[in-house]
Amino acid sequence: MKQNGRDVAKAYQRYLKLERNFTANTVDAYMRDLQKLVDYLRAEGIDPVEVKLEDLQHFAASLHDIGISPRSQCRILSGVRAFYRFLFVDGWVDSDPSELLESPQIGEHLPEVLSTEEVDILEKAIDLSKWEGHRNKAIIEVLFSCGLRVSELVNLKLSNLYLDEEFLRVEGKGRKERLVPISPRAIKELGYWFDDRCRMDIKPGEEDYVFLNRRGAHLTRTMILIMIKRLAEEAGIHKTISPHTLRHSFATALLEGGADLRAIQAMLGHESIGTTEIYTHIDTHTLREEILNHHPRNMR
Repeated sequence: MKQNGRDVAKAYQRYLKLERNFTANTVDAYMRDLQKLVDYLRAEGIDPVEVKLEDLQHFAASLHDIGISPRSQCRILSGVRAFYRFLFVDGWVDSDPSELLESPQIGEHLPEVLSTEEVDILEKAIDLSKWEGHRNKAIIEVLFSCGLRVSELVNLKLSNLYLDEEFLRVEGKGRKERLVPISPRAIKELGYWFDDRCRMDIKPGEEDYVFLNRRGAHLTRTMILIMIKRLAEEAGIHKTISPHTLRHSFATALLEGGADLRAIQAMLGHESIGTTEIYTHIDTHTLREEILNHHPRNMR
């Protein structure tokens, strides 16, 4: 961490003690939450006073990815906003990068789900005349027909595609790999994207990533989120959706189609008490059949 990074944290701690008059326990709680951001930024090589909104959005996504509950995410991000308001008011930064940082919604309601018809409407809103059109359509189709996490999608490699066998190799949480069937429709959309991709100038070291931005580097989770929200608005879909909505829609479509719940859990890469051993009793052929027989994209 750079020196001014440590300095601002100490200044913030003094502010909480002396100006906010918080108890020692409250100050410790604020600083523990702030340390999560500090550790994340250190790993990314970013100084706290040079943070952009995109960096904070990536941090927020990382909290979700490691399984921190929405309520705890809200608490941590509230502390992040308080920290940057302090930095702005105290003159450490010229603007508050956390001003537009959103927290996850807390509630008992189920996540939004898109029907197959709504996914089609979403895809029809894509302008295929633009260079990124086929890429975006392939992204939507892979998310919906494979149920990937957005982090799994942005890190998907060409070397992990087995399209002749209609499988992807995915690296999920804890660097655990799993095989996921991919629908013929998603394979077709990938083919259109690959026709455009082969004409790009790709940055060294980025050659193996499936999805690239216009500069030839792999995409970020935030780019995918912004793209999907913009498409939903253009398509007239008024649900609050994100990349995770397509993953949830994948699971819901399979469940409603009659797929075995254990197969769905395995395809999603979920691990929960009592299910890990069950996964070992479902072979790859059975998983493949469950997906091919019950997902709407695979209905012949």
